[in-house]
This record gives sequence, structure tokens and C-alpha cells, in this order.
Amino acid sequence: MLHDFLVTNRAAIIARTRAKVAARVAPCATDEELESGVPLFLDQLVERLRSPNGDSDAIAADAGKHGRALLKRGFSVGQVVHDYGGLCQAVTELAGELAAPIGAEEFHTFNGCLDNAIAAAVSEYGRTREQAITAAGTERLGSLAHELRNALGAAMLSFQSLKAGNVGVGGSTAALLGRSLRRLSVLIDSSIARVRLESATMAIERVSMQEFIEEIEVGATMEADARSVALSVAPVPLGVDVAVDRQLLAGAVVNLLQNAFKFTRPGGHVSLRTTSNTDSVIIEVEDECGGLGPRKLEELFRPFEQRAARSAGLGLGLSISRRSIDAMGGQIRVRDLPGVGCIFTIDLPRVTAPAV
Repeated sequence: MLHDFLVTNRAAIIARTRAKVAARVAPCATDEELESGVPLFLDQLVERLRSPNGDSDAIAADAGKHGRALLKRGFSVGQVVHDYGGLCQAVTELAGELAAPIGAEEFHTFNGCLDNAIAAAVSEYGRTREQAITAAGTERLGSLAHELRNALGAAMLSFQSLKAGNVGVGGSTAALLGRSLRRLSVLIDSSIARVRLESATMAIERVSMQEFIEEIEVGATMEADARSVALSVAPVPLGVDVAVDRQLLAGAVVNLLQNAFKFTRPGGHVSLRTTSNTDSVIIEVEDECGGLGPRKLEELFRPFEQRAARSAGLGLGLSISRRSIDAMGGQIRVRDLPGVGCIFTIDLPRVTAPAV
């Protein structure tokens, strides 16, 4: 009887379920969910309810396949649960309004089938998503390991040549060693920043920008000298403070500086400036890369994007820098200076309350 009721009133059940799905606040319903998802859920149940006992195991198996398909089609796990629940409510309400002669045992079977379907779909959804995350993590780890191996290999070969006395410490081999070590440092810093972001283990503290910029200047000066680039750092007045994760902010600023040194021609100039107003602290890194050309500025912050064809590495630095600054309530932007260079700006909320 329940199977016949579902078949006879299919259009009404679908319309009622769609109305419930569309009316929910979260997760927001999608067009595909309303047009395709709702009928698919109902047809799945109708097919399995043809058997005398509802064949709940078969429904669970089908729901598992459906959960896998939902992930590929962009559905969220919340949509799966809410859509099955909306369908159950629609059937129950319509049966009551029409006084359909459906026995309690049939409703019990129906609800059992829905429970199994939800559990199986969610379980399969979670399993498939975990596999996707694991695969992505494995690929990312492989890429990182490859980059680390290359940089370490170059550093070791350079060191062996220097140790054997075959080349001088002021030549190209020593320069290669320096570049390789800097590359290792960048990769490790980026990995640490990513882990802190993904694990939400930020350590927010009050940071004096005067002290922070002075610390950054030490390493940045050595990097600039190694690349034959001039660096100017504007002094910061005492009392300009921000509330940030010091390591994440340092990683973001250092990444901007390293990019500036990398793309500025030898003999060029890079500047680091810090200004402030009542509400904000603005850190600017200006380079002489020649300008960004026709590319869209936002493309620079996409993972695996590089600023030039000659670039090497994972291309994750700017993406991680943006995520770091966003996580601390700030913004990072870039302004093109055609034919000259570009200016990267970090804008952070200023802490104005007296330090305790």
C-alpha cells in the first residue's frame, strides 16, 4: 500500500519536498538539488519498497552509491541529511491529509529504510571525501618532498665541492649553496604556516611593529645582499601594535620580500614601509619587477601560480600568505606599477588599548 501511495502521489510528494528543501535556512538549497536530487531520493525509495520487507539492505547499498555520486556533483553532507528528512516529512504529512490507509508497520519499514539510507549515504560520503582529502594530502606531500630533495641535493653537492677545496667560497658554487639553503628555509616556513592554518593553532599575541620590522630587516638585508638588490626599510614609531600570530605574520612578510628580491633585477631596489592610522597598520613591500603585465592581479594568490615563466617551486607562497593574513583579520592586496614593479600591501587592525 505504501509503495502504491508513493507511486500515485509522486508529483505531489516531490513538489512538497522541494518546498521544504527550498525553505530551509542552511544548508542553502541548490537548483540541482531541487530539480534532480529530490526525485532521485524518492525514486530510490520507491524502487526498493516494491519488495515485501522494503529491502532496507538494498536501499543502504544504493544510498552508499548515491553518497559517492553526491560528492562528485558538489552536494554537501548536510544536503543529504536534510533532503531525506524533508522527503520523510512530506510523505507523512500528505498521507495524513489524504487519510491514506497505510499501516503502522509499513510506516515503520519506510522510516527504517530512510534511516538506513541516510546512514549509508553519509557514511559513504564521508569515506569518499576522506579518500579525496588523503589523496590530495599525499600528492601535496609528494610535491613537497620532491622540492625538499632537490634543494637539499643541490646544497649537499655544493657543500662537497667547497669542502674538497675544488672551488672558492666566493664563486657560483657557494652562491648555489646559499640559494639552496634559502629554498629549504622557504619550503619549511611555508609548510609550518600551512599546518598552523589547517590545524587552527594560531597563537595570537600583541606584537610591537617596531620590534617586528627590526627583526625582519636582519634576514631581509642578507637576502637582498645575496641577490645584489638594494633594500630600504622605513623605521616604525614605538606604540604601533597589532594582535597577530607572530610566526604567520613573519612568514607572510618574508614571503613578499623574497618574491620582491627574486623578481627585481640585480642592482634594483626593494622597499619595506610600515604606516598606521587610528584603526589600521599597513605594511607595504614595493619591488622593481617591471610590472605584472596583462595578467589579473588576483591570479597571483591562487595556489601553484607563479609570477614568471622562469620561476621554480610550488607557487604556494602568496596563497598561504593571503590565508595567514585573512585568518588574523587582515587583508593583503597588490597594486601594479606598469613598467616599474608592484606594491604588495598587508592591512591589519591596529591594537590601540594600552599594553598590560
